Amino acid sequence: MRDVPGRQVPVHGRTVYVEESGQGPDWVVFEAGGGCGRTFWDPVLPLLADKARLVAYDRAGRPPSGHTTRQPSVNDMADDLVAMTEAVVPGEFVLVAHSMGGLVARRAADRLGSRLRGLLLVDVLPETSPVYDAWDQTTKKIDRMLAVTQALSRFRPLARLFSGNVRPLFSADTYQTMLAENFAPAGISYTRKEAQAVAAAIPQFRAQPPQLPKCPTIVLSALRAAKGRERPNASIREHQHRYAESLPDGHYEGVDSAHFIQAEQPQLVVTRIQQLLQTTT
Repeated sequence: MRDVPGRQVPVHGRTVYVEESGQGPDWVVFEAGGGCGRTFWDPVLPLLADKARLVAYDRAGRPPSGHTTRQPSVNDMADDLVAMTEAVVPGEFVLVAHSMGGLVARRAADRLGSRLRGLLLVDVLPETSPVYDAWDQTTKKIDRMLAVTQALSRFRPLARLFSGNVRPLFSADTYQTMLAENFAPAGISYTRKEAQAVAAAIPQFRAQPPQLPKCPTIVLSALRAAKGRERPNASIREHQHRYAESLPDGHYEGVDSAHFIQAEQPQLVVTRIQQLLQTTT
């Protein structure tokens, strides 16, 4: 198992589990994707450890942040992100968000104001994407699948089977922690809640999108699609590109990677973080 010190940080009557590492005058905060936690940034963190102070965390309700029965919203997650940074980070920082975490980061961006030095969005899915047009139905299918997975995941061999696509991308100790947290019944239960939160958020984002980030923003887009997913992936890339072009200071970049760019191309992610740090000093 990973041996990284962490602490519980109170936010709005809940707690989030925070790990701090690295050294230097600059700060970088990491927001994970849906169903994921702090460990999904493990390939990136060691490469930045001598360049900046690093903050990776698990959202409230996700192990090991502590159980919560309340159905979260993306707004709640954004509020918690802001509160966590106010408690942990003394000044400005670069925010890095993956996948669903991009919704959280964008909702939080206008509340962070001038504290947000730069924003790196790693294969996020803009609400304009047609993929979201029938998202309610998609969420119902996902929830049925996750309900079965949740029941069976108490058996470790089956949990390994369900997480087989993730295992090759991460070190053995990181994967063991993921297996104990993200792919265990409690973790999958909360992943179901996060999926419901996204389904509720998309109509809100479409009706009233978050303010565009005023800070330098880089959008990384995964170019490699799973077999049979080439057309939806092309549509996602198009909308990622459009979003980047809509920003006051935005840049789009296609990456030779599948969805977990931080695991397949960690050095590229580090380079783009450093670029944001350098352009805002």
